[in-house]
Amino acid sequence: MGVTRLKRKDRKNKARANNKVAKIKQLLLTPVIKNVDMDELRAQFGEAPKNKPAEQKEEAAAE
Repeated sequence: MGVTRLKRKDRKNKARANNKVAKIKQLLLTPVIKNVDMDELRAQFGEAPKNKPAEQKEEAAAE
């Protein structure tokens, strides 16, 4: 008696396993959402430089 293979069931089982792996990979790709303290970040970078008006920049370049 020969061995019969259940081809449809085999394809379905492989597809199910591949779908689980793909789902896990997709979940790992999404970044973790953290509560960010904006004041702490600003303190790390220091004060932002104050922008001069355009007129003062032109006068400084002309001198």
